[in-house]
Amino acid sequence: MPEMPEVQGLVAFLGERAVGRTITRTSVGAIAALKTYDPPNTALHGATITASARLGKFIVLSCGEDLHLVFHLAKAGWLRWYEMLPTTLIKPGKSPIALRIALNDDSGFDLTEAGTKKSLAVYVVRDPQDVPGIARLGPDPLEESFDRTTFAALLNGRRTQIKGLLRDQSVIAGIGNAYSDEILHAAKMSPYAIAAALGDDEIDRLFTAMRLTLTDAVAEASGKPPADLKDAKRRGMQVHARRGEACPVCGDTVRSVFFADRSLEYCPTCQTGGKPLADRRLSRLLK
Repeated sequence: MPEMPEVQGLVAFLGERAVGRTITRTSVGAIAALKTYDPPNTALHGATITASARLGKFIVLSCGEDLHLVFHLAKAGWLRWYEMLPTTLIKPGKSPIALRIALNDDSGFDLTEAGTKKSLAVYVVRDPQDVPGIARLGPDPLEESFDRTTFAALLNGRRTQIKGLLRDQSVIAGIGNAYSDEILHAAKMSPYAIAAALGDDEIDRLFTAMRLTLTDAVAEASGKPPADLKDAKRRGMQVHARRGEACPVCGDTVRSVFFADRSLEYCPTCQTGGKPLADRRLSRLLK
């Protein structure tokens, strides 16, 4: 699933390649992906892209102040860029292409989605805040105003596991399953630690880990084309998606806990005092 660093990489790429170009055609390949009808997607035809921005994990391509193409790549979506856009017709339901955007220099991009569970979402709106997911977003953890005091206030009184809180877009925008694993590993903290119970030293450690992990990942994604971003993400992971491998910090074996539609990865030595967490499929947790 693309998260803040990869989305920021795509935003920067589109800022260089798409901003200043005019949209000549939009082709919808998956009707269910288009979540709005007013303005219609055809309103983009003839509009010049003036800005590329990220809001949480949403990408916003603005065409002036009153027209915006917004998309969320969800779990299995991606952006495929072409310097020379294919001229083949898109047959709805017959390909992974959800949306094709053609630009006036013959370049353009496809929004694609793999798998059978379709969650990629596309919006054409007059204001990005008209997108429900954007309107609900919490603060961005890389904004200058998001300091340690702000972070501590978000944790205060929340009797929820820290893993889930980091992934909650209404609390903190942009962090998903992968980078929450990485942040907690860097902070040497159990994913099941209760947010409200964290002490000052633990909050300091977690805040520092969050800022460094995300800042480093954004820097790694910077300047890379879309085709290279996924591999760069995988290479940078310390524990996420590395079940069975050696922890690069202590050498212990990275473990997983599985849920219905995802898993988390962690190092027992670094994060849980050497105690493995039981697989959730067994409906129990080792104390």
